[in-house]
Amino acid sequence: MDIRKAEEKDLGILMEIYAHARAFMRKTGNPGQWKDSYPAEALIREEIRRGVCYVCVQENEIEGVFSYLPGPDSTYQRIDGGKWLNEEPYGVVHRLAGRGRVRGVADCCLEWAVARCGNLRIDTHRDNRVMQHILEKNGFVSCGTIYVADGSPRIAYQKVQGKGATAVAEGCDPAERAVSKCREEYGK
Repeated sequence: MDIRKAEEKDLGILMEIYAHARAFMRKTGNPGQWKDSYPAEALIREEIRRGVCYVCVQENEIEGVFSYLPGPDSTYQRIDGGKWLNEEPYGVVHRLAGRGRVRGVADCCLEWAVARCGNLRIDTHRDNRVMQHILEKNGFVSCGTIYVADGSPRIAYQKVQGKGATAVAEGCDPAERAVSKCREEYGK
C-alpha cells in the first residue's frame, strides 16, 4: 500500500469511504461519533486544498483516507484524567477511515504518520471499540480525555517512537521506510 496526498478528483470516493465508515460505526455500536454528515464535504475539500488530506492506495484503488497535520492542535491543549506522554512537537491524525475491502489500511496509515514525526497524537470516541483496538495494537497509549469542538469527550492517545525522531534528525526518510514495511506486510 502507498500513501499519497489526496487530490480534488478523489473527493467523490473519499465521501463514499466516509459514508461507509459512518455505517460501519453504527453497526459496531458507535452511532454518535460522526453522526450522519461528518465529515462535511467542504471540510475534506479544504483539507485537500491545504495538503493535509492523504489517501492509502493499493493497486491504484483508494482504500483509506486520513488527515495528517503538524501540531499543536487546540483540541489537545486540555486533557483530563491523565497527561500526554510528552510535550514535544507532535503530529496529529484525524478522520481515519477505510473502505472496508482491504485489511491493514489503518495500520499502514498510522505507521506512515508515526514515521513522519516520531510523536503522534490521535483521539477517538469511547464507543469506537474498533479504533481503540487498532490504536492499542499499534502501540498507542491512552493518555486521558480531551474534548472536541462541540464539547463531547474523546479518548486521547499518543505514540512516541524515538527511532523515528532520530531518523528525521539524521536526514533519513522514515516515512518511506514505513511505506516499504506496509508493502512487505500487506502485499503491495
